[in-house]
Amino acid sequence: LDWDETMLALAKVRLNAPAGVEVKLVHSDYRGLPAEMERLDWEADGILLDLGLNSAQIEDSERGIAFKEDGPLDMRMDRSVGEPASAMLNRMSLDQIEHILWNFGDEKWARAIARKIVERRKEKPLRTTQDLVDCVLAAIPVRARDKRIHAATRTFQAVRIAVNEELEGLDETIAEIGRCLKPGGVLAVLSYHSGEDRAAKHAMRELSDEGFEELYKKPAQPSAEEIVRNPRSRSAKLRAIRRTS
Repeated sequence: LDWDETMLALAKVRLNAPAGVEVKLVHSDYRGLPAEMERLDWEADGILLDLGLNSAQIEDSERGIAFKEDGPLDMRMDRSVGEPASAMLNRMSLDQIEHILWNFGDEKWARAIARKIVERRKEKPLRTTQDLVDCVLAAIPVRARDKRIHAATRTFQAVRIAVNEELEGLDETIAEIGRCLKPGGVLAVLSYHSGEDRAAKHAMRELSDEGFEELYKKPAQPSAEEIVRNPRSRSAKLRAIRRTS
C-alpha cells in the first residue's frame, strides 16, 4: 500500500514477483490495510509499516517536503486530495500554527515562527518552500540554532504531518493492523518522529493484552555506523510484536 501514486508506479516496475507469487499494489495509506485484508480474506505472516518518507519524495522539489531547492509549498503525499501546506498556513490562526509546530515538530520556537508566518502572509501569501524557510530563519536567532540540523527541519516535519494527518488515529490503526496477523505473525513498525513512536508503543501495549508479545523491551535504533552510511536513519525507531494466539 502507498498513498503516493508515483511510488506505486515505481514499485510496479521494480517488483518482479516469481511465478506463483501474487503482488497487489493498492493506492491507500496504512489506514486502508485492514479493510483491504478483509476484502481479500487474507491473514498476514508479516506486516511492515514504514511511516517515513521515501528519499525520492524528499528530493522532489515539486512536492515541497524539503527545502534544498525552492519549490511549491505543497507537502501532500497524495496530491489528488486535500489541502496543500501553503493554503493551510495562509488560513490558520497564530495559535493553530503554534500548536502544529510544537506538537508535531517539538519546535521550542513554535510561537515565534508562527508569529513570523502570520506577519509574512499579511504582506504576501506563502507560496514556496523558501517562503517558509525565511519565516523560520527570521524567527530563530542564529546563536540559538541547532548546529546538527537545519533550523527549518522541525517546522517542515510538523507542517507535513499536519497536512497529511499522519498521526490521526495512528495508535488505533496500528492495533487494528496487528489483528490482521496469523498466529505467529509479526508486525514491525518503523517510526521517525516521537509522536509516531508513542502511537506504536501504545498500540503494542494494547495488543499485549490480546495474545501478542512485544519482541523488544525498547525500540531498536540505528548504530553509529549505520547513521554514517545513511544519515536519514538517525531518528528511526523499530518496534515489533508477534501474535501468539
